[in-house]
Amino acid sequence: MKVTDHIKDAKGKTLFSFEIIPPVKGRNIKELYDNIDPLMEFNPPFIDVTTSREEYIYIDRDGLLDKKLTRMRPGTVGICASIKHKYDVDTVPHVLCGGFTKEETEYLLVDCHYLGIDNVMALRGDAMREEKYFEPTKGGHHYALGLVRQIQDLNCGKYLHDVIETDDCAHFCIGVAGYPEKHMEAPSLKSDLQRLKEKVDAGADYVVTQMFFDNKKYFEFVEAAREVGIDVPIIPGIKPIAVKRHLNLLPQVFKIDLPQDLVDAVDSCKDNKAVRQVGIEWCIEQSKELKAAGVPVLHYYSMGKSDNIHAIAKSVF
Repeated sequence: MKVTDHIKDAKGKTLFSFEIIPPVKGRNIKELYDNIDPLMEFNPPFIDVTTSREEYIYIDRDGLLDKKLTRMRPGTVGICASIKHKYDVDTVPHVLCGGFTKEETEYLLVDCHYLGIDNVMALRGDAMREEKYFEPTKGGHHYALGLVRQIQDLNCGKYLHDVIETDDCAHFCIGVAGYPEKHMEAPSLKSDLQRLKEKVDAGADYVVTQMFFDNKKYFEFVEAAREVGIDVPIIPGIKPIAVKRHLNLLPQVFKIDLPQDLVDAVDSCKDNKAVRQVGIEWCIEQSKELKAAGVPVLHYYSMGKSDNIHAIAKSVF
């Protein structure tokens, strides 16, 4: 079932969803299940599963370092299928430009279609650790817009090298990212909104925002998006602060602002246990205000841990 259909069926009720990260190679999926299990109490209609792009590792071979590409967290589509089967819930695999050719993207989408996965999140992806700026993969898409167009073509039976007439075309519901405080590489919020509208015009069905900690940023972003003609659901993405180093890390990595009241509260904490509680309480207040405003879904970035998300959802849903 499509994310947009879940939203329609809710008839104005705010839904609960969350995002998980695949376990690293060598880890058992049971740990992932253990963190998903408590959150099923809140009936998520869908769960997002991130995709990690490749990274370089260096292997010592007789004193010489051999540079190799690897993926530390593979298996997004397999995990989506497993979660879908185990919990009878829709899953949303993230599909990236970075690290994938157009052919590899097509194979991934075909696998999703075979497995009955109806939703995908189309993202450009981040730069590799060794790159200062995002470098497109040879033979891949430069921007999420191209990815949206490829997925939409597949929905029409148009493959990269064939047009296939079939009664069983894919019907992917396409999600894309939105940035209430603008994408870090965008020259302005207005130009960033123009890029977002291009993705929606190309076939994106809904938007999930990057994390924010001031709801005013989200409300202003939605208003600005509507003014430029973006009329699809805009789902707020929320992340509770969990450790003190987030004060520096989140603004540095995501180029977002933290409200001074939150900064002061975290600064006053003696340890990360206290920080985690501050993050939960702040996120509860955020969530309640957003829910009261009638947002379609509250989407939580869990980072694979569920205790704080469970505490938040228990107070909100």
